[in-house]
Amino acid sequence: MEGEEKAEFSASEVEYVSYGGEHHLPLIMNLVDQELSEPYSIFTYRYFVYLWPNLCFLAFHKGKCVGTVVCKMGDHRHTFRGYIAMLVVLNSYRGKGIATELVTRSIKVMMESGCEEVTLEAEVTNKGALALYGRLGFIRAKRLFRYYLNGVDAFRLKLLFPRPELNSTANPGWL
Repeated sequence: MEGEEKAEFSASEVEYVSYGGEHHLPLIMNLVDQELSEPYSIFTYRYFVYLWPNLCFLAFHKGKCVGTVVCKMGDHRHTFRGYIAMLVVLNSYRGKGIATELVTRSIKVMMESGCEEVTLEAEVTNKGALALYGRLGFIRAKRLFRYYLNGVDAFRLKLLFPRPELNSTANPGWL
């Protein structure tokens, strides 16, 4: 996708929707297959979208699906944790806040659902993703050696939510 022209549009032209059923699945799969280095089976997608449809969002521009985020949440080592499994915005639509909006929507649902933290993995070479998550308050918790099938290392990124009982005026910077 190198040299691809940036799409011309205003942020108000992008429509964000929650996962609405099986008709959205091919759109998500197509985006992920185009833009991410990891291959996923239909079963992986269904695991996420069937169990946590409220944590999956899609971005549309003039009827075209240009971005998606796929997440889950659940118990993990005595913590109720959110997890961002996939975040994709078409290359020509990047840099306009779509990924930020998708991630923020999913984090808001996780927070309202009682999650104490959110985690994800990102390739150490993915400067765009690392910058995005850094702006949202994620920290690099761990480096995972040769984590991806392509041999690239990953950073495990973590966003910790303030515990209201410790600070009654808690206000996460990203909200």
